[in-house]
Amino acid sequence: MAKIMIVDNVAFERVTLKDIVGQVGHEVVAEINNGFDLLKAYKQTKPDFVIMDITFPDDDGMEVLKELFENFPDAKVCICTAMAQQAIIIQAVQLGVKDFIVKPYNAERIKESLKKYLG
Repeated sequence: MAKIMIVDNVAFERVTLKDIVGQVGHEVVAEINNGFDLLKAYKQTKPDFVIMDITFPDDDGMEVLKELFENFPDAKVCICTAMAQQAIIIQAVQLGVKDFIVKPYNAERIKESLKKYLG
C-alpha cells in the first residue's frame, strides 16, 4: 500500500480521487486544497505519489512544482488538470512530473497511473 497526497482546490475532485485511490488499495495521507501547503504537508507525510492540479485561485501551480522538485527531487507527481496546453505539459515533464492527465479524467486512467508508477 502506497501513501498518496491529493492536491486540488475543488473538494469534489479530492473526494473523487480519494475514492479512486482507495479502490486500488492505497492510502491518502494528505488532502491539500492549495499549493501553499503542499511543501509542508509533503515534508510531514512523505507520500510515495502526489496527484495534483496546477490551477489554484491564489498561487501558481508550476511554481509550487518547481519548489517541490527543488526540495524533494525524487518526488513522484501526476498532474490532473483541465489546462492541457502543450507548453504547460512540456514544462511540467521537464520539471520531473511523471504523468499528465487531462480533466475530466476517468477512474481507469488514474488507476493506470498509480499502477505504472507504484507497481
